[in-house]
Amino acid sequence: MKNNRRDGCFGMDRSPNALLFSFCLILAGCAVNPFGPRKPTYDEPGPLPPLAYYQMLSRLTPSELSRERMVLAALPANPNTQLRTAMLLGAPRAPQDLGRALGLLDHVLKSSDPAALSLQPLARLLADNYAERQRLDGQLDRQGQQLKDSQRKAVELQEKIDGLADIELTLPARPRSQRPASQRSAP
Repeated sequence: MKNNRRDGCFGMDRSPNALLFSFCLILAGCAVNPFGPRKPTYDEPGPLPPLAYYQMLSRLTPSELSRERMVLAALPANPNTQLRTAMLLGAPRAPQDLGRALGLLDHVLKSSDPAALSLQPLARLLADNYAERQRLDGQLDRQGQQLKDSQRKAVELQEKIDGLADIELTLPARPRSQRPASQRSAP
């Protein structure tokens, strides 16, 4: 008689479909978290939680950002808190203090604390970004001042031109000079 069974793993007899079904069940069991989906916490070291925090800051309103500033001020000073405070100080919809943010990032970059070491690449990126923003803000201020100066000079020049035009209007009209006859008939 012919044996319809196939030898499977570990010498057990199974059909290919049953083996595939078992494998899928094992994989599905590994994928299920009995405690529900894991929410990221913002106190963990490493690059992902600070990036998630940075993303969260972009969604906050100005009043929520000021509340967050008070919360961070109450926390103990550590590299993680310094990095988050720097992120908050550079947030576009909050009162910005890029100089102070750069100072905090500099502390993180110079720290030898193990928690700071994992944050240093992100701190370097933020420091470079904030320094560039400061440079561009300074350049924009200088260009604004140059524009005001050139507008002021243009107004002064226009006033001088208007003054000269007024003087010209008050001058008596010059009589037309007659050409001598010798110049008229010389063809």
